[in-house]
Amino acid sequence: MLRVRCLRGGSRGAEAAHLIGAMFGRSVAGWVQRAFQSTSAAAPQPRPAASADPAPESVPDECPVCAYNEWDPLEEVIVGRAENARVPPFTVEVQANTYEKHWPFYQKYGGQSFPEDHLKKAVAEIEEMCNILRHEGVTVQRPERIDWSMEYKTPDFESPGMYSAMPRDILMVVGNEIIEAPMAWRARFFEYRAYRPLIKEYFKKGAKWTTAPKPTMADELYDLGYPIRTVEDRHRLAAQGKFVTTEHEPCFDAADFIRAGRDLFVQRSQVTNYMGIEWMRRHLAPEYNIHIISFKDPNPMHIDATFNIIGPGLVLSNPDRPCHQIEMFKKAGWTIVKPPVPLIPDDHPLWMSSKWLSMNVLMLDEKRVMVDANESTIHKMFENLGIKTVKVSIRHANSLGGGFHCWTTDVRRRGTLQSYFH
Repeated sequence: MLRVRCLRGGSRGAEAAHLIGAMFGRSVAGWVQRAFQSTSAAAPQPRPAASADPAPESVPDECPVCAYNEWDPLEEVIVGRAENARVPPFTVEVQANTYEKHWPFYQKYGGQSFPEDHLKKAVAEIEEMCNILRHEGVTVQRPERIDWSMEYKTPDFESPGMYSAMPRDILMVVGNEIIEAPMAWRARFFEYRAYRPLIKEYFKKGAKWTTAPKPTMADELYDLGYPIRTVEDRHRLAAQGKFVTTEHEPCFDAADFIRAGRDLFVQRSQVTNYMGIEWMRRHLAPEYNIHIISFKDPNPMHIDATFNIIGPGLVLSNPDRPCHQIEMFKKAGWTIVKPPVPLIPDDHPLWMSSKWLSMNVLMLDEKRVMVDANESTIHKMFENLGIKTVKVSIRHANSLGGGFHCWTTDVRRRGTLQSYFH
């Protein structure tokens, strides 16, 4: 089993555990400390090739849901919708996950539709993406169209909705189970409704269906005075392990997890807290192992534009956001590929994401990848790896917060549960 030494490397992990203990008491500190202890062993050497366990998990042939990693041959996928997408209100959790140059946009348009012309182009791009996926032999499913302008009120907060553009954030398939993530943005509280008809059909046909505990998203879940005003603030707070979400209740976005057979990797981020990680660890144990890793990232939200596993022992690692545990992966025999600097222009609006969506790719199998048609340098990188590129342009769709990996949830990949580490 691959182990991770600690969340932030060296003594910072122990300091984080101590801080949480002081804040939330001995019971919370206990499971956080166990999480650090359970990732303290040295990394083993990987097997030369992935080998099946003596008794791999058996999934009925007719089960429509089955995926164990990010690269087995893709057979069915959910692709999100840009239709009716709304700009989220400028709340503390949105502020913490966006860059200050875009704050005036949220202050002006929060709760309203994204710019109409831009949205139309995004819709057209995603339709073309779906057509290309079908041409590549992949079954494509879509969420329901929903009016996200509707205001809703719970005992703890009020908000309009946002969108159903990023299924990767809310849905994760592990084996023959589809897991609904609780998420952390109030504007996304009811986003699951767009996917429920699909998930019910998968359940009727034999899939397991789990919904993680839905957070109340009360004020206690957030640091309402989170002191973030500049890029320097972001770096300082991230280095200290301080985030806008607290440990009041479990929360996580599925996009903070990345799968490699029996081993899943996760980061503590602005939308994923330790309680959410611990819930996943207990839920998936003992069949799967959860490993916490971390990065030099001033705005940690979702792992797949920072650390994207694209094959057994093969990972794209963002050179601007180095992994604190990268030496462990190197010692374990992993091939670490640093993608080239993205080519997307500085003036292109990326309201909820960074240029590094260029590495946010979707593997169709080990030798085919769906990648941005405009990123010629990353095409060359994949060609050098012996991987064919399926080129699609989704620049306007990128502006809504994601690349190909974000815009999809892989429902079925043709493969079996394997261990890729000793």
